[in-house]
Amino acid sequence: MISNYKFNNLFTNCLIVFISINLWYNKSMKTLQSSTPPNYRSYLALSIPLIISTVTTPLLGAVDTAVVGHLSSSIYIGGVAIGTLIFNTLYWLFGFLRVSTSGFAAQAKGAGELERGFSELVRPTIIALLIGFLFIVLQYPILQGVLAWIRPDADIREQASIYFHIRIWGAPVTLLNYVILGWLIGMAHVRQTLFVQIGINVLNMILAIVFVHVFHWQVAGVASATLIAEIIGLVFGIFLICRSPYFKWGSISQAGLFNREALRRMISVNSDLFIRTICLLAMFNIFTANSTSFGPEMLAANAILLQVHYIMAYFFDGFANASSIYAGQAGGSRNPLLLRQTIRWSWYSSFLPALLIVIVYWVFHQPLLGLFTDSASTIALANEYSPWLLLFPLVTGAGLVFYGLFTGLSVTAPIRNSMIISFVLFVAVLWIAVPLYGNHGLWLAFIVFGLARSVFLLIRLPRLLEAVPTKS
Repeated sequence: MISNYKFNNLFTNCLIVFISINLWYNKSMKTLQSSTPPNYRSYLALSIPLIISTVTTPLLGAVDTAVVGHLSSSIYIGGVAIGTLIFNTLYWLFGFLRVSTSGFAAQAKGAGELERGFSELVRPTIIALLIGFLFIVLQYPILQGVLAWIRPDADIREQASIYFHIRIWGAPVTLLNYVILGWLIGMAHVRQTLFVQIGINVLNMILAIVFVHVFHWQVAGVASATLIAEIIGLVFGIFLICRSPYFKWGSISQAGLFNREALRRMISVNSDLFIRTICLLAMFNIFTANSTSFGPEMLAANAILLQVHYIMAYFFDGFANASSIYAGQAGGSRNPLLLRQTIRWSWYSSFLPALLIVIVYWVFHQPLLGLFTDSASTIALANEYSPWLLLFPLVTGAGLVFYGLFTGLSVTAPIRNSMIISFVLFVAVLWIAVPLYGNHGLWLAFIVFGLARSVFLLIRLPRLLEAVPTKS
């Protein structure tokens, strides 16, 4: 029997929120389906369900961290932190499968091109399968290479290996889920996106709690829960795609699937997003490696704060997805007015939610951190450095939301360039600040990275309108 009821209360509250959002969604979608021009209410009708679905993604890592954080030793939370880092590295490198699929699908929908829309699902599916099976084949050198670089303590190394060798078998499944979610988002299937994302993540939460606290599988239970949930989510996602009115096997031709211009554009966009993700993951890996050098307790405290940061970031990601859908439709239909409206809505959604997040975290940070671990020393360390998270939504919110505008139009060179510049600044600040201020210097570099990605992306915003010419 589970002795700690925090998880039960958390899960119950999540279910209540999910049911309420579904009821609200049914009412608000009437606005989207009407013939009136879209307004901020219709933008929110897309954003809110997408926020709920995307926020459940970092809740996966948060619940995994919280479940093992209540075990008897901090080695479990350290093992999950490193194991999660490995899979974030593997999967985020190919996160462009979701992002680019969403943008291309939205543009095809805006242009009313059914065959092109289905092709934008098939092409990345082939790539996802090839990459996923390659990860399985190379699992041993991948794990040993990462552990040799991070050099954790022997006990943490053992737990991270257990976690990795279970979850790696879900690599093709995870990447296919990226493609499915991207296509559903691009086609504005918000309800389906909501169900797939929440279905995977809530099932993962339940299984993780049961496997760890009932069956006492510890880290293996957390990894097994994720693997099972992702497989079931894939089956559900395929079912929803087959029910889509845009899913037509007979609408696709070999010429359309392997169109040279479409392939060239896909490679160009995905290359830019791949470089962007390399910079992002390099930053997180360097951050975690530095956390490891400060000892197991600091690693655990920083891991908890990063989980909170992911929840904040994915909150903005819901708005970014809505901006991506409308921007893609504006590009496909050659409607610059819709793009200007989307830019305005993106401004609203960058700063007002940032203020709300700061207030909520400032008021509730103490009980929130307590959900992750019973260790008083770890909580004390997390409290010491948690004020840095108050800055995160204020300096990074704009970059996270406007990122959706660029990906929706498949204008990805500015995204690539802004991330390269941000990473260079991160390394420079890290090199100077960590020897002087320790972990505070590490978090300073983290905040500078977020600020730079916002500033350098916004600088390119005025030229974005050039990507949507008026119909001739």
